[in-house]
Amino acid sequence: MPDLKQAVLIAGPTASGKSALALALAERLGGTIVNADSMQVYAGLRVLTARPTAEEESRAPHVLYGHVDAAEIYSTGRWLRETAGAIADVTAAGRLPIVVGGTGLYFKVLTEGLAAVPEIPAEVRSSVRERLARDGVSALYADLTVRDPVIAARLMPLDRSRIARALEVVLATGRSLSDWHGEGTQPALAPERTVRVFVTLGRAELVSRIEARFAAMLQAGARDEVRALAARNLDPLLPAMKAHGVPWLIRHLKGEISLDEASAGSIMDTRRYAKRQHTWFRGQMKDWPLVPADQALARVLTDIGR
Repeated sequence: MPDLKQAVLIAGPTASGKSALALALAERLGGTIVNADSMQVYAGLRVLTARPTAEEESRAPHVLYGHVDAAEIYSTGRWLRETAGAIADVTAAGRLPIVVGGTGLYFKVLTEGLAAVPEIPAEVRSSVRERLARDGVSALYADLTVRDPVIAARLMPLDRSRIARALEVVLATGRSLSDWHGEGTQPALAPERTVRVFVTLGRAELVSRIEARFAAMLQAGARDEVRALAARNLDPLLPAMKAHGVPWLIRHLKGEISLDEASAGSIMDTRRYAKRQHTWFRGQMKDWPLVPADQALARVLTDIGR
């Protein structure tokens, strides 16, 4: 195990081969893979969220995968606490933590710290979500512009999730989210003690992979996963209910659209998400090296001294 580096951090757009890279490194370096994907934490969606298979999990230890019920809202703060604990445990066991996923915010808080926003009471969150469903995002945005004009000015008027989150914070704490951002925690990992890569692919190859992967997901039982999830009649605003493919396949299972239409919609959503992931990292994590997928293994081994 390397003496100078605390962890390997692997990010990149969906379908770029991050998980395969992490597994290859874990087998070669004696590593444990730690999940940094906000959808792969949810149980019941192994196929549709492209979680590692049982066979892959047998080849190296994996933690923080599939351990959260779909009825829960899994916060960035909870992920950070669990990941910090997991990294400590992995290191104490003499293994190398390899943190991998596509959720950029997770890597940001891991290496830069987290704003000290307290937990939002369940009743406040429920009230805001009910208002969002009943009155629409425009009504919430109008309320936010009065209660927290600084944050409202930074958000797109139709950004449902961020508007709801900002309103929850100001209602629960009486303070602007911008105030809380100035009172953060210390980073769990010092950036200089990590090896970091953002895996990249050419646009055409990435699109081809996304299309092929969704077809494989359907063959592997994605519809059955969504059918079981839909049978629970959960709030459609829950994160797990918005995982790529879930809304479209629910519409298909209801007979509203064909499977081809559901597939096309799911693939387009995933393509747009991959583009947003790349744009976010270029803007927010400028010191991360962008490494082509076919060079990433060699780059990490070189940077870590192997």
